[in-house]
Amino acid sequence: VSSVRITNLCLSSCFPQVEDVVGSHVEDAVTFWAQNVSRCNDLLKLSCALADVCPRANAIFGKPDFNKIYGGCFSEDGCWYRCTVQQCQVLYIDYGNSEVLNRSEIVEIPAHLQCPSVAKKYRLWGLQIPTDHNLNMFDQGKKFLGRLVFEKEIKIRHKAKHEDGTIIVQAEYEKTDIGEEVAKTGFAEKCKSPVSTRNGEEKKTDLMQNQSWNLKVPVPLWANKHERSLSRPRGRFEQVAANAKNENFTGNRVFATKEKMLSSGSVSDSSLEKPRKDQMLVEENEKLKAEKEDLIRENENLVQMQKELELQVEQLKCELQEEKKASRETAEHFEETLSKYIRTKMRSLVANVKVLKEIRHTNRNARFGEDLSQAIEVVTEGCLTVPCSLEKLQKTWVEYDLAQEMIQLCKNVDESDEMIMKRNEVQANLYSAVEELILEVDRLPLSERSRTLQELSASLEVAYGQAHEVEGAEQVFEQFFKWQRAKMEEFIRVRNDTNAALQTLTNWFSGIVKCFDLMAEESLNVEEMIGNVDEVLKKAELDICKELETDLAEHDEADKKIITSAYNEVIHKIRQEQHLITVIQNKYLNSVEFKKEAVEWLNKRPNIDNLISIKKTLKNLKAQLRWKLVEKSNFEESDDYSEFEMTSIKNKIAELRNSVLQEIYKEQEEYEKLTYLVQKWFPELPLLYPEAGILKYMNSGGLLTLSLERDLLDVEPMKELSTKRPLVCAEIQDQKVLLKGYSVDTNSETKAIERVAKYHRAWGQQKENSGLLQLMFLLFCKARFKLSDPLVYLMVPYYPGASLEALQSDAPLTLKEALKVMKGVAQGLSTLHGANIIHGSLHGNNVFAVNRQQGIVGDFDFTKSEEQRAATLVAGTLSLVSPELKRGQPPSAASDMFAFGGLLLWLCAQNKEFVIKEDGTPEVDVVDMDDRVKSLLLSLLCCNRLTAEQVLQDDCFLSVDDIPASPQPREEPEPHEEHDSEKVDKHEEDAFNSEENGVNLTE
Repeated sequence: VSSVRITNLCLSSCFPQVEDVVGSHVEDAVTFWAQNVSRCNDLLKLSCALADVCPRANAIFGKPDFNKIYGGCFSEDGCWYRCTVQQCQVLYIDYGNSEVLNRSEIVEIPAHLQCPSVAKKYRLWGLQIPTDHNLNMFDQGKKFLGRLVFEKEIKIRHKAKHEDGTIIVQAEYEKTDIGEEVAKTGFAEKCKSPVSTRNGEEKKTDLMQNQSWNLKVPVPLWANKHERSLSRPRGRFEQVAANAKNENFTGNRVFATKEKMLSSGSVSDSSLEKPRKDQMLVEENEKLKAEKEDLIRENENLVQMQKELELQVEQLKCELQEEKKASRETAEHFEETLSKYIRTKMRSLVANVKVLKEIRHTNRNARFGEDLSQAIEVVTEGCLTVPCSLEKLQKTWVEYDLAQEMIQLCKNVDESDEMIMKRNEVQANLYSAVEELILEVDRLPLSERSRTLQELSASLEVAYGQAHEVEGAEQVFEQFFKWQRAKMEEFIRVRNDTNAALQTLTNWFSGIVKCFDLMAEESLNVEEMIGNVDEVLKKAELDICKELETDLAEHDEADKKIITSAYNEVIHKIRQEQHLITVIQNKYLNSVEFKKEAVEWLNKRPNIDNLISIKKTLKNLKAQLRWKLVEKSNFEESDDYSEFEMTSIKNKIAELRNSVLQEIYKEQEEYEKLTYLVQKWFPELPLLYPEAGILKYMNSGGLLTLSLERDLLDVEPMKELSTKRPLVCAEIQDQKVLLKGYSVDTNSETKAIERVAKYHRAWGQQKENSGLLQLMFLLFCKARFKLSDPLVYLMVPYYPGASLEALQSDAPLTLKEALKVMKGVAQGLSTLHGANIIHGSLHGNNVFAVNRQQGIVGDFDFTKSEEQRAATLVAGTLSLVSPELKRGQPPSAASDMFAFGGLLLWLCAQNKEFVIKEDGTPEVDVVDMDDRVKSLLLSLLCCNRLTAEQVLQDDCFLSVDDIPASPQPREEPEPHEEHDSEKVDKHEEDAFNSEENGVNLTE
């Protein structure tokens, strides 16, 4: 009945008795594939060979050969394995599993890989699958056998072999009979006879196939997908139905006609046969429909491909026509060029020679860093060295400064004599060293050398740009000269070649002239005269072009690096020498000045006789002035009062006051001379003459005077301005001044003098242009009623009615006037901040607008620190206290700039109401004002504020003159009493400063 015969063979002659294998694939409960354990290396070699061959091999074409071995790309891992093509799938012969592949994934492999398979198909001896098993039992039996043999080393004994190559074996795993285990579970049964065994097999196969068709799912090759063998292909069957009429059709997939199910040997249940056949017909019909749709889509794709190919053909035709046209034009141009070849060649040659002449004439191309070579020669060969006397002078000068410092620190007159003698010796040595340096420097060409270096540096910077500092440049010049020599040698060789080629061409032209001279009788050999003219012209052209390329070519990166390094080193040496020249010149000037002054003081010591004489004169004048003041007071109470005599007394008093002031100015001049001598030559003077008070004068910055007394001046008390401290007004040489009194003790006196001196030095740098109120004198006296409390009086100029508070109350400033005034205020703050001074007390009564044009920052309370001066300051209703001061931070330049911004806002917005934000700053955006002013205010009334220097560069102040004057009619203020807002007692005591200037006194 069966078409397959089982042939029993002698196991001892045809098969090995026993072999060890590893299971690789399971088909059902009694059938599996396995590999001999000795074939492991064969598998590795096959895998490497297939990985090398298959990617470059050709895909199969036409109908595949079912008996041939191919290479297939396994879908799960993308690797290549050997396979054979079956009806509807490929079988991986070295592992036993199969799957459906595209044609592009099946390739031809060479003959040396057409060897027998590594894996073999085995069947358990004496077992068959029961005919009544359903698909579920089939899968369970398959899984059970897989757990026994898959990827396990098992021992098998060969029993028989089928014609299809399947080997009947008895299998054992660790002394366990696998066949018996399968039979015990009921997944297989014992065979009664060989024939019945085969019949049962075919019945089982037919049953499983029919069940598969009915369930519409393919029978899986291996259900346990997580149990996979390393380096073996894995896959599942895909049922592919093909029409028998199209079995020779070639497409993207391998199609084959489904074999008819064998009716012979099929034992089916009669009750299931008809439904199964109907189901098969339905399935077949659906597959045919799907195949038809696939064919239709394929046909559409082919039509689309045909259209695209036709379009490509048309495009290729157009390109071909364009190529033909271009070829014709090229041919025509080539014919035209040939007809004019000589003219074109000679024209090109003449043009190149002309350019070469111009380049050689300008000597442009022969310069490979020649300017740098000359510069290197200048900075190395003509470099100035440090004068020998300079080191000696510097050493001696250090000793002299040290001796002067020791004298300055000395507090004992007896000890100072020895120090002075030592200083005088060092001074004599210094004088000798100075003379030696002057003589040596006079012989040096410093001016000429400095001018040469300056011109050299300027010319090199024009040619090479800005230089950069370099390190480790010891061999830069040597490397540069080596590079320059190589370039020059190459350039000379190229130029010589050009000259030789042009000379050869010239000789050839001279010979040609003789050939065309009809009057010449000499017979000439034509071949010798013509010679190889093509090579002569070609060589001349090539040599000329090569020289032009050499001349005009840019330097490569390596050349640029060498040139740049040399240039940077040259500039470095130039700057070093310029610095040395500057040092020598400064030392020379200092030495000349020292020698000039030392001639006067070298052998003599200054004295204070002039100062003592002036003080005596002052003492006499002050006594006369006091006597006249007493006489005036007595005469006013006398019964014989006469206006004429009173006028005479007043004139005498005024004359004496002027004389006292003149002598005080002389005294200050004498103090300035002594101060200079103390700082420059004789620091021992304050120690030798303590009665002169030289140190007090120096510590006060030149403001302190002990000769001027308040009682000698014609003062007018200003109680209406200040009720908390003495404040008087006086007139000195037709200038009104204020004397502000401060109560001090020993500690506060020293600190106050330090602050006054620091302020005065800041003012002295620019004086009237500093934007600060001038301090005129600092004088001491006793309080009238409390003799134990000393008073210090500070004399400042008096500007009645010029404070911002007073002006805004009477006649507010226009925008242009306000900006001019605030520009001066910004200058004053810049001067203070530049001297590291914080004002801390800027408000409307402490800023003055002199003549409504010049802004001046008033002074502050010098007896208080910055923190003590910081108080509640306002301008109108606007607070000038910065947010950080409110948080308890110390005053700073930024807090001064906040107050400046508040004053500017107050002046520009005048009496408008301000919206205050949560942080205490005013809302500027809602105020209607000039956009430039608003932008500046936003940069001041914020956290990150502008500095005073930055404010001075703002557009508001740079273009203040361009702002048109506001037409604001203003009447002259009538004489009136000062406003309450201008009085000092309205503010806190620590805010007291120069706001006394802000009153409008009755003239």
